[in-house]
Amino acid sequence: MCDTHNNHPHKALHNEGHDEEHKNWNRRSFLQALGIAGSGSMMLGSNLLTASAPSPLTAAIAAAETDNILILIRLSGGNDGLSTVIPLEQYDAYANARPNIYIPESKVLKLSNEFGVPSYMNSLEPMWGDGQFKAVHGVGYEGQSLSHFTGSDIFANTDLTSSGFQGLNTGWMGRHFENIYPDYLINPPEAPAAIQVGQYGSLVFQGEETNYAFVTSNIDQLEEIAETGVQYSLDDSLFNNCMYGDQLKFLRGVANTTYEYSGLIHEAYERGANQVEYQDNGFARQLALLARLIKGNLGTKVYMISMGGFDTHGNQPLAHERLMTNLSVAINDFYEDLAFTTQDEQVLSMTFSEFGRRIFENGSNGTDHGKAAPTLFFGSGLNGSAFVGEHPSLDSPNGRGNLEYTMDFRDLYATVLAEWLCVDIPLVEQHLLDHPYAPVNLGFNCSGVDFPDIVYSDGEPMLPDTPPSPTGEDPNPDLLNAIVHNPYYPTESTPHIYLEMPFSAHVDIQLYNILGQNIGTIFNEMVMEGTRDINIRESLRDTLSTGKYIYRIHVQDQKMSKSIMIT
Repeated sequence: MCDTHNNHPHKALHNEGHDEEHKNWNRRSFLQALGIAGSGSMMLGSNLLTASAPSPLTAAIAAAETDNILILIRLSGGNDGLSTVIPLEQYDAYANARPNIYIPESKVLKLSNEFGVPSYMNSLEPMWGDGQFKAVHGVGYEGQSLSHFTGSDIFANTDLTSSGFQGLNTGWMGRHFENIYPDYLINPPEAPAAIQVGQYGSLVFQGEETNYAFVTSNIDQLEEIAETGVQYSLDDSLFNNCMYGDQLKFLRGVANTTYEYSGLIHEAYERGANQVEYQDNGFARQLALLARLIKGNLGTKVYMISMGGFDTHGNQPLAHERLMTNLSVAINDFYEDLAFTTQDEQVLSMTFSEFGRRIFENGSNGTDHGKAAPTLFFGSGLNGSAFVGEHPSLDSPNGRGNLEYTMDFRDLYATVLAEWLCVDIPLVEQHLLDHPYAPVNLGFNCSGVDFPDIVYSDGEPMLPDTPPSPTGEDPNPDLLNAIVHNPYYPTESTPHIYLEMPFSAHVDIQLYNILGQNIGTIFNEMVMEGTRDINIRESLRDTLSTGKYIYRIHVQDQKMSKSIMIT
């Protein structure tokens, strides 16, 4: 058998159980990597697939889809949330739990009064300022597994039942694509439904009959496909010392000629171009290539890339700094690159990892497998930067020092499916194995549903102070607190404000964009006790574009604000 890949020795770990976990993980990755193409969508049993035109049904479904693109970023190994988002209000508890590895306050980039990120992630600061960065606290699930193998499966297959983890072999995205392309094996779509770089072990795109992703084992292979248009090199030197070299070369040739997605990827690569210089590391190269394929209008809606090295049992500070520096710089470069063609508005990126890490450091200047951790979102489609949800308490960890989850990861998946990819809510619940739909307001809305209230830190812009009311009236706190105001949408594109006044007063309503800039006056007049219906577009007909805004109501010394979507 030929060895056409480099072998990398696996670093020794701390205990036999942990070693066995990694053996199992790598064993399945190896087994799933067997086969010519390294992609389940290439072969089923002995049947070799061809990339032909889609059927009328799949073409109709595809035509109705949104143009939005989703990028899943897998932080493999278990990312340490407390070295990613630092809770400033719990800083003493954080520092006391990690006397040797905590990040000093002088090296914390404070993005809000409550939360910050390490200063080595400062490449994300302009994205925060531009409303392109949200971090969701405490993401996990009930009874979270601390196994690499099981934890990875659960984040991929969402298989959580009252009787425990069932080991389902389909993924949330695989079930989504199975619904879109019911005859995929006969008539694949014109462009790859998904592209996945690395980590064969993930079930994210696995369906009942096939894997819906075009999978390459690493960025080197995808770059070769993009540059040459072939899946495998046919260089004779690769087969000279191989027992079955002629046969393997023949099979690889068949794969190259029948699996036409390689050619489509090459064409998109040639059409696109990077307009930003990326760093020379594996993660940056993945994003640089994705930017080029997106700008080349490949047509793929979902991508998955990976960054390894997050299993930081020892020497965590240096390892995590290197990883998150590379991630931050590459993400910022990626969105700057897409902005040249204004495609940054249609690309949403989100991180995920199989688990978080414990509050307390271990004896090796690292941290051990833990539970909840933040999920990071990037992109102009977020329409504002914020820390979302409730951060887990550091004062009351469980017996093993774990952060308990405050956000079910399936609610984030559901929000991305329904509100970003515009999948019907009943289908979303079906793809997430009947998990009830409970969306999170991340700044985008496709379904039109109202989002439940949730905690945000600096989710709204800092609005300028309003001068005191010139009436000289003394405010009545009880009456002021009884004012009711709510945005609503009598038609899809006509936002209104419902205002209920318990007393007569002068009311001033201003509209601001997500950067805190004043757009104009919605309403400014005396209002009698009772209710008013205020049409925002009627007041600012010529100045509003689609997006998220914040209105602020000023009555006497009371200021009240809420966000509103203009469509």
